[in-house]
Formats: sequence, structure tokens, C-alpha cells
Amino acid sequence: MELAKYSMGVGDRFGHQARAQLAAIVKARSLGVAIAPVWNKSFREHSIIGTCPGDVRAAVTQAVNAFCFTGEHHVDADHISLKNVDLFMDASDFFTLDVADFSGKPADEKDIKAFLKKHAGLIGKKLEISGIKAAITVTAKEAEAIAGKYLLAVQEAGKLYRHIESKKGAGNFIAEVSMDETDLPQTPVDMLFILAAIADEKIPAQTIAPKFTGRFNKGVDYVGNLAQFKKEFNEDLAVIQYAINSFGLPKNLKLSIHSGSDKFSIYPIIHDALQRFDAGLHLKTAGTTWLEELIGLAAAGGEGLKLAQDIYAQAFKRFDELCKPYATVIDIDTAKLPKPAAVAKWNAEKFCSALRHDQSNPAYNLHFRQMLHVAFRIAAEMGDRYLEALEQFEPVVAQNVTTNIFERHIKPVFIQ
Repeated sequence: MELAKYSMGVGDRFGHQARAQLAAIVKARSLGVAIAPVWNKSFREHSIIGTCPGDVRAAVTQAVNAFCFTGEHHVDADHISLKNVDLFMDASDFFTLDVADFSGKPADEKDIKAFLKKHAGLIGKKLEISGIKAAITVTAKEAEAIAGKYLLAVQEAGKLYRHIESKKGAGNFIAEVSMDETDLPQTPVDMLFILAAIADEKIPAQTIAPKFTGRFNKGVDYVGNLAQFKKEFNEDLAVIQYAINSFGLPKNLKLSIHSGSDKFSIYPIIHDALQRFDAGLHLKTAGTTWLEELIGLAAAGGEGLKLAQDIYAQAFKRFDELCKPYATVIDIDTAKLPKPAAVAKWNAEKFCSALRHDQSNPAYNLHFRQMLHVAFRIAAEMGDRYLEALEQFEPVVAQNVTTNIFERHIKPVFIQ
């Protein structure tokens, strides 16, 4: 099973937007750009919402049949570990191997020594990597530090991969290695040694998700040094090409950008780099669809707007509880959050203007948006009230979902 050059992770937390999401993919295909949609949902999200992986597969199948869609598509077991991966075996054919918990913890000393010995050719010599201006020289001390930080994590990824392979069979699924939920970003040199370790573990990784420099907060724009990101992203692409040729990794191995939704300021950088290297990309946009549901409900007015206002009011009261699991990927200034009593008086246009990610609109409030991003638990607790509203206002919700994915994400990254 081989992943397309371009793929896009699309979250559908409540299982009602697969058709609207697929509509954006179909629109891109009509313009000659093939993007494989990958529906992703984590164990945590399933637990909060009360769904199971089979529900995701069922929703995807229904959407695919509705469009008579014959293109490549997948269901991702998102950020799984050995503790919960078995729940995803039947429904998933894409597995995001999350080993961040082991990053920074050293492997056995003998394993580190063996790894450094095997890859002595990367150490103490000038490495000429096409696409990187200056030659790279990695000292023995630097190599040992990198191995000490990441080797155990990759070894754990190997255990997880082999467990999945024992159940699914070799070649019957796509593996992604996720390193993004760590304390510090990985440099291109780190990536080089991580990819060497992945090859040693015989993981046929088709995507790798590093942690980049800067803030990739949920549902809002990138915060960081654009010049630094450009250098890092381009050098990562160069390192991947070098690793494919040097370590025998899959030829379609590509970068994966987690929390990639709404990172509008780096999209032109990504687009240009992909063209320069003729490289692929997996862009993960989980979460933004849930916000488009809220925008659609609010735009519908009446009960839809009232529901969106109620969700915000409850989320505001439960700020600490809702934000704690996402503390590393949100930055909310509580002083800039509107009071629920004020929001309750907003009309549809004002609510949508505050929530929709349009930075040219002076009413846009990134703190309000991040607050609602982590508030899907509230909607889950509403049960039928929320789900019935999605069905009642389906046309306006779907329009927002499709427009968001195609206009704000697919076009600037993959088309322009």
C-alpha cells in the first residue's frame, strides 16, 4: 500500500462531514491535483465523543459511495500506542506511530554504541547533501547526544510497527512516525539520525512528522520566525531525499505537518519548497472542521446560533479542564476572551466574524477561536441536541466545511 504524493489528514470528530470534506478533494481533482484524504481520529477523541474507529470507517465509506469516488483514501489510527492500537486494527489502514513519550529517554548503552558504530560514516566527516548549501559535519559528541535522545523512541516505533504488521500483514497499511509532540524541535541533523534509526528498525515509513521550530497552535496561524522555518523545512526535505538514497527508505517518504491547519503564513513557503524538491506532503488539518461546524451552525441563526453560544458559555466556565490536555498547543489570553453574556447577545454575523479564521477581519479573535477549538467535549456531552442540529443545518455547515478545506488549505499549499 503506497501513499499518494499529496495527502491530507482530515478530522471529522462527530462523523457528519466526510461528504463535505470529500467534496473539497473532488474539487481539487477536477483541477488536476490528486490529494488522498486521510480521515484521522485519536483514541482520546473517540473516548470523549463516545465513538469507535469503525464509526469513522463507516462514515468514510458512505461518503465515498455517495460520490462514487475511486481515488485513494485512508482511515488513520491517529497517535496510537501499544496500549490502544488493537482497537484500530479492523477499521484503519494508516497508523500514526506516536512515540513522543519515549523521546529524551536513553536507549541501552550497548544499543547506542552499536547504532553509532553502524553509522560511523555520518560522523566526523563532511556530508554533502543536495539542497543544503553548506556541508554538514556531525561530531561524535553530537551524534551520541542525538542517539541518546531519539534511539529509544524509534525502537519503540519499531515494536509498534511490528505488532501492527503481525495483525495486518506486511504491505497492507501505511506507517507514519510521529515525533512532533516533544519538548524541542528536531533539527535537520536530528532528522538524519532519526531516519537512519527508522531504517535500522525496518519501518517502511511513508511519512514522518517532526516538531518544527515555532508554535503550531491548534486552529490558528503559525507563530515564529518565517525565515527559520523556511530554512528548516527546505533542509528537512533535502535530508529526506538523502536518507531515501542512503538508507533504503521508501521512495515516497515525505514530511507530515501535524497541527497544520490554518498555518497560513507558512503555506507559501511550503508550496515553493515542494515545487523546488518535487516533494510530497501530508498536511494534517484535524480540528478545523469542528470549528467550521460551529461557524455553520451560528451562520444558520436561530437554534443553530443559540447552540453555538451555549457551547461557548459552558466552555468559558470549564476553561482549565478543557485547556489542560492541550496546554502545549494553545496560547489563550483570558483577558481577550469575550464574556458569555456578551456573546449571548451577538448576532450570527458577529459570532462568525469572531470565530472564522480571517485575519483581515478586525472582529476575528484568535483567543475565542482557540477556546472553542478545545471545546468539542461540550458538544459531545450535548448528545442528540448537537447531532440533530448538524443534520438540521447541514447545507450551511457543509458549505463552510468544503470552502474552508479547499480555499484556505488545498489551494495555497497544493495549487496556488
